[in-house]
Amino acid sequence: MTIAADPVWFITGCSTGFGRELARLVLDRGWRAVVTARNPDQVADLVKGHEDRALALKLDVTKPDQVAEATRAALARFGRIDVLVNNAGYGYLSAIEEGEDHEVRAMFEANFFGLVAMTNAVLPTMRAARRGAIVNISSIGGLASFAATGYYHATKYAVEGLSESLSLEVAPLGINVVIVEPGPFRTNWAGPSIKQSAIRIDDYDATAGVRRAQTAARSGNQAGDPVRAAQAIIQAVEAEKPPLRLVLGKAALEIARGKLVSLKNDFDTWETATLASDFPIEGTLP
Repeated sequence: MTIAADPVWFITGCSTGFGRELARLVLDRGWRAVVTARNPDQVADLVKGHEDRALALKLDVTKPDQVAEATRAALARFGRIDVLVNNAGYGYLSAIEEGEDHEVRAMFEANFFGLVAMTNAVLPTMRAARRGAIVNISSIGGLASFAATGYYHATKYAVEGLSESLSLEVAPLGINVVIVEPGPFRTNWAGPSIKQSAIRIDDYDATAGVRRAQTAARSGNQAGDPVRAAQAIIQAVEAEKPPLRLVLGKAALEIARGKLVSLKNDFDTWETATLASDFPIEGTLP
């Protein structure tokens, strides 16, 4: 096991969804948790009755001073951070051409650059301990793309690429990285938390427009259970050999396997052109 027997968890975005349920389960297990939200009043109920093991902190991951202060406060209280869960983030619905630059950049700040800031803030203490786990909440949208969520996908593809490289760099130091890829779950992602572009272009009604409507219609009716998702995340973190990727939900698994088939089809179909793009090996026919 690469984490302590009595681990300290630091979880971002605990006001709703995965972060909230994960914080609840961690505390119910008797572990210690740093429970963060942009408005700490929204997590007060989580820490009530667990004041000896829980620390509620104000944290907007897009604000470097708050990232630094929250990390300092966590270390001052508990002495270490064993598991970092980068959960804070949100979605944005828009065809690519409809995207509003300021909204796209704000989402990148939260979904990607905030994750980077938190990771870099916590890594020194994990490196010193030569153990730890970093859980980055991505999405099945970090593997496969759909209309209307192209900019959101871009943030999650960025998280996936960063996490793969990070895993190679920190594995020799005793630190594991787990990329969590949920499908549709009953969180606020598709409801109160979602943002949408105000720009609408009629030519995209049949693609991005349909996806916008579908997303709104299924909010609150998704098959995924956030509590069971949190349990799966804990199971992965505790595993002797945690997975690099943890796909959550039947729908996500089907999408992920479909993406593998699609990739293989392109690779195999275009193998001749792919191999022909190298310089010829000396002594072979062109």
